Amino acid sequence: MVMNGKIVYLEKKLGEFRKFPLSLVPTPCHRLNSLSDTYGVEIYCKRDDLTGFGMGGNKSRKLELLIGEALKNGCDTVVTSGGIQSNFCRLTAAAGAAAGMSVSLVLGGKKPPKPTGNLVLDNLLGAHIRYVDSPDWNKWESESEKLTGELNKQGKKVFRIPIGGSVPVGVVGYITALLEIINDERRLGVTFNQIIHATGSGGTQAGLVVGKDMTGWPGTINGISVAMARDGIEKMIFKLASETAGILGGKMERESIKLDDGYIGPGYAVPTPEGERAIETFARREGIFLDHVYTGKAASALLNWLEQGKLSGQTVLFLHTGGHPELFA
Repeated sequence: MVMNGKIVYLEKKLGEFRKFPLSLVPTPCHRLNSLSDTYGVEIYCKRDDLTGFGMGGNKSRKLELLIGEALKNGCDTVVTSGGIQSNFCRLTAAAGAAAGMSVSLVLGGKKPPKPTGNLVLDNLLGAHIRYVDSPDWNKWESESEKLTGELNKQGKKVFRIPIGGSVPVGVVGYITALLEIINDERRLGVTFNQIIHATGSGGTQAGLVVGKDMTGWPGTINGISVAMARDGIEKMIFKLASETAGILGGKMERESIKLDDGYIGPGYAVPTPEGERAIETFARREGIFLDHVYTGKAASALLNWLEQGKLSGQTVLFLHTGGHPELFA
């Protein structure tokens, strides 16, 4: 049973951080009627694709805290990195524009002859883009650090954000999502046995599990890895969650971190047949759009588990983290 006192304590601690408001929250949470009726399992969807800022997506929750930290430190420039169709980079460009800051993006991939998907929006938002022709995340981060040094030498005061905003300050912004989910349960009169969501750089899952352990929420949080093998991403999430819990006066349990790396396919941002099927299923059965990089792969795990009967008798929450613009890439 979730303890109200723990929730009040956590809300008070979260209120101590400077925030630059971006998201329209709480985001909707509703039953997926067609899928629920087909599989005989109660399936709900938390719509963080509808955060309402910069064409939506869950990363705006993190950026509220990250941009707040940047402004507190007097920074005038933001640098971050990601894949060529990065949702986080698109939202960072939007957040920087709203805050009156210059934004430079380091994007992994070849510069295309014509921008598509998120790149169209990055350019529209006025972001400065540097391309790195490599799929290696470490090379993107290295170039991001190099660019930060160059801009600092030019007299800029730079706030550099690692891939996906997966640092404790960013994670703090996503703990609020777990608190919202607890309120969704009360409003809807349901109890979610588990949450299923896409895990990339680990910040979203870290925020959810910190919220779970600090409130005593009893459900299971299942991250579907879209990029890294389970052992590697699990260690990253535990370290990140532990650091975040520490600054909030809490602690993490390693057992709270549940990951499945069986749906990555050939690699990060490489579409899979199962992901394509999930995208089509959600569109044609629920009128909900997913993407190839994150939510399509997470939804392919959900559908596979439903077909295998692994979710029988449970009430399941699918966390839609956003990513619509990638469909037009």
